[in-house]
Amino acid sequence: MAISPKARPYLLVLTLVLVVAGIVVAEMPHERQAAPTTTGATPGAPTPPVAGRDGGAGAGDPYYPEDGNTGYDVLAYDVDVEYDPATRRLEGVATVTARATADLDRFNLDLYRLQVTGVDVRGQAADHHQEGDHELVIVPPSPLVGGEEFTTTVRYGGEPTVVEDRALGRSGWQVSRGGGAFAAGEPHSATTWFPANDTPRDKATFALTARVPEGWSVMSNGLLERDPVTTGGRTEFRWVARDPMATYLTTIAIDRWTVERSTLPDGTPVVDAYAPGAENARAHQRRLPEVLAFLAEEFGPYPFEAAGGIFLADEIGFSLETQTRPVYAGWADLETVVHENAHQWFGDSVSLESWADICLNECFASYAQWLWDEAKEGGDLDARYLGELERVGDRDSYWGRRLYDMGRGNEFRGVYDKGQLALHALRRQIGDEDFDEVLKGWIAGHRGGNASWPEFEAHVERVSGQDLDGFFAAWFRGDGVPADEYLYPGSLRR
Repeated sequence: MAISPKARPYLLVLTLVLVVAGIVVAEMPHERQAAPTTTGATPGAPTPPVAGRDGGAGAGDPYYPEDGNTGYDVLAYDVDVEYDPATRRLEGVATVTARATADLDRFNLDLYRLQVTGVDVRGQAADHHQEGDHELVIVPPSPLVGGEEFTTTVRYGGEPTVVEDRALGRSGWQVSRGGGAFAAGEPHSATTWFPANDTPRDKATFALTARVPEGWSVMSNGLLERDPVTTGGRTEFRWVARDPMATYLTTIAIDRWTVERSTLPDGTPVVDAYAPGAENARAHQRRLPEVLAFLAEEFGPYPFEAAGGIFLADEIGFSLETQTRPVYAGWADLETVVHENAHQWFGDSVSLESWADICLNECFASYAQWLWDEAKEGGDLDARYLGELERVGDRDSYWGRRLYDMGRGNEFRGVYDKGQLALHALRRQIGDEDFDEVLKGWIAGHRGGNASWPEFEAHVERVSGQDLDGFFAAWFRGDGVPADEYLYPGSLRR
């Protein structure tokens, strides 16, 4: 994710205010409401708790412990929605294919403020009720057996609700300025428009069938499985993404798109979509083949079956690395294209284990911008690094932001700028050859999966043969100015 230039000073100021005031960052707005609301197979009769083997509500993320669920592993989402921009109403049927990881009498999915009208498990009606803002509790007609593969079909509808975030503004489902809609956001987005196991640990394939009024069109992840078909004044689109992805990397975008198709030199299909008013973005996106070729040299082969971009005219607070096809805000520039596509390796192919590990996504995508500047513009990164050190001095508002395990609400307050310095220092600490091996080996070793920051530290030490505990403590786990031995390693030494 790239942050709007207008938002960056705000993040620094907010950090300083919190430090001065001694305030603990408030809980994010994704928290459940205390009083549950219920629906069920019998209207008005919520299903009572079932004694026995329950799938856990919450996957145990240290910052968002109620996100996601346990007891099963999702294999595939197949989402079918109909949306009318005039009424802003969404009607959906989601089929979730999963494998039980334990014997279960009940389990949960996450769905944010949309009304569930029916649930089937294994093709049979299942009791269900909704709790708080986003918990859907499901009781199958008969217990699930550990290791069993099963399908759950959820019928739901309503007007999707945006998630308000104090740092990044609005995320999830949003109405675009042209009257359409799109879904993008981090860490929460997917559940504003379909039921999911909303944790990045549970990656799954994703397919979307979407019907919209004639004249509108739909963009999403992956590839169009078939040509759009218009019947009865509505056009149906079918998108399929065969590489597993974290739920927050899914997207739907509805607008009167101008769509351009091309292929990369290796034959990978590229689909780009421009909203009315976003035509100027073409100049940046036309360099996508060059960008992806460069990133492949740095990180290894491009990891997915499709590429492209979705360019909004809306001035939202971020652009996001939605898998195969990033969503770009109206302010996005070439550096943003580099950043979001670097995420296809760091964040999408190799996804974080928990939100404490966000540096694995943002630090590397941000440093990719420096690498691009060095390779394409002749930038002197040592000079840039030293200039940044001089600019920030010993400001606690800068150095006090940890890059690993920074605390809930602080995930995006240091990883972009301080993260660039930290990775450049690491590169100088271990040398270019080992740094190159670190990047490529990390991606190759974790492709399609999840990984944590402690695993990355161990990986760097294996490749370099160095004991780097002091370095990582100073730069990534610490909240002060690193000692000179870590601040000026290698060619940076004064």
